[in-house]
Amino acid sequence: MKGKIVLIQFPFDDLSSSKVRPAYCLTNQIGGYQHIIFALITSRIPENPLHTDIILRPENPDFMISGLRQSSAIRLDHLVTLRSSLIQRELGSLSLKTQTLIVDILSDILRS
Repeated sequence: MKGKIVLIQFPFDDLSSSKVRPAYCLTNQIGGYQHIIFALITSRIPENPLHTDIILRPENPDFMISGLRQSSAIRLDHLVTLRSSLIQRELGSLSLKTQTLIVDILSDILRS
């Protein structure tokens, strides 16, 4: 599943509710419960994106293979671990180049 974009019931950060939304799979399935670490994807593009945001627009080659329907931001500062059984559908994927960029950004976050 690593590198895939999927639809999943993604919890709000205050755990008050959840919403079906696209998410990026940062890992393959881990452990007995087959957990995956996901990054939030939102169609709300920030005016001033953070260095932890990956913006996908229709002119971006990754947009075509992502399965996303509109410009979106992958928010690498908003992660969650959930069971893979909660995945509702696979939408698409990202290029190896973008996957490498994501790993680099996450490494920077963990080092700082």
